[in-house]
Amino acid sequence: MRLGELVAVLSVDMYDSYMNEVAVSEARNRLAEVIDECRRSGEPISVTRRGRRVAVILDSDAFDRLVDIADDIEERRDLEAARAEDDYVPWDEVKAALGLG
Repeated sequence: MRLGELVAVLSVDMYDSYMNEVAVSEARNRLAEVIDECRRSGEPISVTRRGRRVAVILDSDAFDRLVDIADDIEERRDLEAARAEDDYVPWDEVKAALGLG
């Protein structure tokens, strides 16, 4: 799943109501401080150009959690598609074939 799809799936816009903002020029001049602020607060920081969000600075742990959630969503979607196409092996059959059940 591409990051853009991840954002759409998880509706990251929920952060808009309290997300800190910084202009691109200010972020460029204070990048280390902006990153530290993001890590300290745990909140994403919106990077804007001419008042429009163009990027988001996000703590790496929060990003990892979002990627994990997106992976789970994608796996569930794939499983649903496989079930709809009857293209899967039920767990009980897998266990029996492996001598586990």
